[in-house]
Amino acid sequence: MVVFSTFSITARCPETGMLGVAVSTARPAVGSLAPYVKAGVGAIATQALVNPFYGIDGLNYLESGLSPEEVLEKLLAADEEKEKRQLAIVSNNGEVLGYTGSDTVPWQGHHLGEGFVVAGNMLTGPETLDAMKRTYETSQKSFPEKLLDVLKSGQEAGGDKRGKQSAALYIVDTEQYPYIDLRVDEHSNPVAELIRVYRVCEKDLFPYTKNLPKRQKKGGGSSDE
Repeated sequence: MVVFSTFSITARCPETGMLGVAVSTARPAVGSLAPYVKAGVGAIATQALVNPFYGIDGLNYLESGLSPEEVLEKLLAADEEKEKRQLAIVSNNGEVLGYTGSDTVPWQGHHLGEGFVVAGNMLTGPETLDAMKRTYETSQKSFPEKLLDVLKSGQEAGGDKRGKQSAALYIVDTEQYPYIDLRVDEHSNPVAELIRVYRVCEKDLFPYTKNLPKRQKKGGGSSDE
């Protein structure tokens, strides 16, 4: 049993169409099990008593044409421990849905916004998600930096009441491979470290990855059409 008492944002950028999840928790390696994102399909964060199939099956259901509400209905119907789960879904067209089971650990909850969901459990209080929602809605930064700012504001507002350990940022653009995939798996201040690693990548990685081969155009068609 893996419990990610976690705070996260799951979002779609209205300007670029990018999809992503940013997440932090007081267990190691949150990026290995919580975020599930697929270009042209959607983004899902599974937390509390983690069920990876919420992410795996959920993306498959979205890709088949189901709405987030239909996806949630199918996932919950197949799960005897659904009241211990927490889930956030954002579809490729910006539809959003959040679910917080009644047996998750307080403080727990989620907020829905335009194209995003902030969610958390075992938090110091509602101020964590309030700060995250406010930050996302007011930030004028790029999509990756906006997600990092949301995590930072959640941490500064209280975050996981047990402490800090890991954080992750996973974003897709048009391709099957990630646009950004960064993880801090064990650190005393993981959100700050994630931001530091992002700054390093701005100089030493992103100038090169932006020139990787591409098969999809921004509009969703093949690049060789």
